[in-house]
Amino acid sequence: MPFGKIIKKLIHLTYMYQASYLKHFAEEVFLAIGCSTEEARLASEVLVSADLRGVDSHGIARLAGYVRLYDHGRLNPNPEVKVVYETPSTAVVDGDRGLGLVVAPKAMEIAMEKAEKVGSGWVSVRNSNHFGIAGYHAMLALEKDMIGWTMTNAAPLVTPTFSLDKLLGTNPIAVAVPAFEEPAFVADFASTAVAYGKFEILQRKGLSAPLGWAQDAEGNATTDSNAVKSGGGLLPLGSDREHGSHKGYGLGAIVDIFSGVLSGANFGPWVPPFATAGFMTAQEGVGLGTGHFLGAMRVDGFRPAEDFKKDMDKWIRAFRGARAVEGQKVIIPGDPEREMEAERAVNGISLLEPVIHSLSELATRFNIPFEKNI
Repeated sequence: MPFGKIIKKLIHLTYMYQASYLKHFAEEVFLAIGCSTEEARLASEVLVSADLRGVDSHGIARLAGYVRLYDHGRLNPNPEVKVVYETPSTAVVDGDRGLGLVVAPKAMEIAMEKAEKVGSGWVSVRNSNHFGIAGYHAMLALEKDMIGWTMTNAAPLVTPTFSLDKLLGTNPIAVAVPAFEEPAFVADFASTAVAYGKFEILQRKGLSAPLGWAQDAEGNATTDSNAVKSGGGLLPLGSDREHGSHKGYGLGAIVDIFSGVLSGANFGPWVPPFATAGFMTAQEGVGLGTGHFLGAMRVDGFRPAEDFKKDMDKWIRAFRGARAVEGQKVIIPGDPEREMEAERAVNGISLLEPVIHSLSELATRFNIPFEKNI
């Protein structure tokens, strides 16, 4: 077999792990860089929740990136997360360069505390870092019969409609809405055609990207999964003007303003890159760190919670019962992730060989046991 094919075959090797094992390993790594026991446990919970829900681009594969943030002096393992400005229903939280995996849940707790008192709570966060999957933080509100909102800005990888310059991040939005008997409605999506982590997965596998995900340095549509590294950019949701990219651009801009401009974090082209984006260099900032925006709304601030949740059941069942094109079914936002979580909680999480290599390097560095196929 030619050497190139051997390498490609190795890249496609996968190993199975139970979520509990990965959580424990991640927790040990976070402890090794100086996080407290409580925050290391929370960070590992948020991180591996992405793998469980099938969002592999934001899970354990990113663990080494957080360590690199620490190595570069951009991550404070023991932050003093504090409110720096507030009203009865709003607040600005300074994350003190802490793990976004920890800062965001703490900010959501503040939002929910305010919602308990006045009906809704809205928190804009500055001086934070990458916070994992947006859906995790929004779903915290469900247990309290609240609707959760989460947004975050991110490093500039996205070219607005007709632009050659990268000015926005993938800037995701998540909204979690409780139901009565049906599973909750959980919409969690980037404002781009796909998150950049999907390109990282393709790069690990040596595969091309679908047309419509990115443009090259000259603004042409491309299938090169390395296009963003070569001067191109991610495309907004919609991909091009004829298919509504201006709407994806608008969504990304809203997230950036709420997360960055409103909080005093960096925004637009000044948002610092995540450590895995080694091809990017951070510009001198206009604010503090990465920004998030989180909100919680009490359902009973509008109508009795049980009545609302029963109507949500009717809404969900109406959509699930819709006639579908042959071979397909109409799903509710959150269904694929919920189904994946149920399957992976039992059968384990598959990791690619490059991810295993990255975790093995961390294990060696911090003298933490790490085995294959647990």
